[in-house]
Amino acid sequence: MSTRSYSDAVADPYEAPPLSFTDKEERTIAVRAYDGSDEEMEALVEMYDSFDPADRAQGIPPGREDRIRDWLDNILGDDCLNVVAWDGDEVAGHATLVPDGDAYELAIFVHQSYQRSGIGTRLIKALLGHGRVSGVEKVWLTVERWNRAAVNLYQNVGFETSDAESFELEMTIRLAEPDE
Repeated sequence: MSTRSYSDAVADPYEAPPLSFTDKEERTIAVRAYDGSDEEMEALVEMYDSFDPADRAQGIPPGREDRIRDWLDNILGDDCLNVVAWDGDEVAGHATLVPDGDAYELAIFVHQSYQRSGIGTRLIKALLGHGRVSGVEKVWLTVERWNRAAVNLYQNVGFETSDAESFELEMTIRLAEPDE
């Protein structure tokens, strides 16, 4: 059992995928739950392989194709929840919920060519909506405290800081009442 603290208040509901929207660059972005197909896996590998090393945080995503594939094999497993943002046939972003004891850890990645266009916010909300309908009660994440854009994004979505004692902030959100 984790010692993380979570708000007693349940977050507002989020729309679960599939959904689509127009981003700030006037691109039509579709967000869908990961379907497990070889085509989706290859599109994710391609996005992560072209990911700017400067945008990597806490060692992820990995930097070589073989390591990307191993990492994706772990986070695309049946026990994880994943959503992918698409601009046509190109992956714009990916977010995952990975089980961790009585909660799930969130990780999100938006390709540098799609950042600052509203995709990250919509992608997180879609993932949290997917999590809620899939029975996820609690979600947590860590973020480097100096990454103000990410911290603001998480706060705007509803995450609260639960631990700020290191160079990383730990943030949490409650999606459902216990045993709801």
